Amino acid sequence: MADAFLGTWNLKESENFDEYMKAIGVGFAMRQVATKTKPTTIIEVAGDTVTVKTQSTFKNTEISFKLGEEFEETTADGRKVKSLVSVDGAKLVHVQKWEEKETSLSREVTGDNLTLTLTLGDVVSTRHYVRA
Repeated sequence: MADAFLGTWNLKESENFDEYMKAIGVGFAMRQVATKTKPTTIIEVAGDTVTVKTQSTFKNTEISFKLGEEFEETTADGRKVKSLVSVDGAKLVHVQKWEEKETSLSREVTGDNLTLTLTLGDVVSTRHYVRA
């Protein structure tokens, strides 16, 4: 795994996040809170296990996985999904599948900036983080 992803990242800005949440089925009230929240993401590695923690005043989540191995995940909005995380070039790509749907969460690091691109069909949201 690329060491560039490791560390603590603070959300700086989001684009089209409400539309993305609508597309994956998040209800109005949860979307209202989520769009106003500025989460911190912590990415750690111990051996061959990667842990991604997302912390905010609204909700905290944590997933641990091995690259290239499918695992079950309950997302922050309560979806039960099958997930697979892999490295694709300079990107850390997380694919979630549920109920005939599929979304990808792609992270890319440039210097002290991390860009998270969330895609479901033709709906794309970009979230920009800065290293803490």
